[in-house]
Amino acid sequence: MSQDPNAHLEKHLVPVLCSAVLAFLLKQGKTEVKLLLMRRATTMNGKWCQVAGSIEAGETAWQAAIREVKEETGISRTDLWSADICEQFYGSHNERIMMLPVFVSYVNSSVKVQLNREHDAYEWLGFNAARARASFPGQRKILRHIKTEYIDRMPDLLLEIDIQ
Repeated sequence: MSQDPNAHLEKHLVPVLCSAVLAFLLKQGKTEVKLLLMRRATTMNGKWCQVAGSIEAGETAWQAAIREVKEETGISRTDLWSADICEQFYGSHNERIMMLPVFVSYVNSSVKVQLNREHDAYEWLGFNAARARASFPGQRKILRHIKTEYIDRMPDLLLEIDIQ
């Protein structure tokens, strides 16, 4: 009789959960590309974050990103790119590894931000200032990736999402 070689793994498994998305908005400033960060007013009060939110029933991750951008900033999207990276972190409150796909959008430099109740302030920041303001190590890692792949160069067209 053979014993299951993976039996020892069943003692305690930590599930991986993908139920939310992140979106970074970029716009051309006078001398450099700027990134939008918003200060949380409710959950994670006082932390500076990008657009983030849950994927609702029947939505794809990219559809959730577009909806969350509109809800949190009032900005209607005309383009959306897969950042080709996911944020991942361990949630001790629910014993889960969270995996969030990241999206990038280039917005018109004249766009106006209208915050919802989740945020009480926002700033368009250059890369170094955004990285210094970011609250979490995962954010700073993603910001380095975005600078390299979406600011310093144009991303591959295969990463653009057809939202039509």
